[in-house]
Amino acid sequence: MVEVNLPAESQRRLLEIARLTLERVAAGRSPELTESEDPHLEKIGYGAFVSLFNRKNLRGCVGTCAPANSLREVVIEMTEAAATRDRRVKPVRAEELEEIRIDISVISSLEKSAAPLSLEVGKHGLHVARARKRGVLLPQVAVEHGWDMETFLKQTCLKANLPRDAWRQADTTVSSFTALIIEEEP
Repeated sequence: MVEVNLPAESQRRLLEIARLTLERVAAGRSPELTESEDPHLEKIGYGAFVSLFNRKNLRGCVGTCAPANSLREVVIEMTEAAATRDRRVKPVRAEELEEIRIDISVISSLEKSAAPLSLEVGKHGLHVARARKRGVLLPQVAVEHGWDMETFLKQTCLKANLPRDAWRQADTTVSSFTALIIEEEP
């Protein structure tokens, strides 16, 4: 499985892009799609999830595992979506921007797993799919909840609105990915 590697400067720039996007969107403006001179940010093939927190409270989390654009464009799009279209929470308001912390999970391409129980908690994220139903959980979710791999698989199935044991069934595809987690300093 491929590990995601980005130089520290590219990680810092990605957070800057997400912050600028969040500020523009919260002010009611469109995100800026300016190009970057950083070849790491122009690479196509990395997915990304952008998570927004106000203190420890989730204010939005949206991502994609199948990007069609550069990493920079994916982070802009996912930041806008996390701030305005996560149905679990209200859109981010301009007056709370100073309290918002951004986490970006840059993810590798999905790799189908023939032996899901052999995946590693904390290293692998999960993508479970059957027909039109899909569920994704980032690697850090299992660690945050203290789950073992079987519980992680069951929870990902539930997120996909599938039975808990769907991961064991032949018509369900279990894929894994790795993630580079980039956290904004509080």
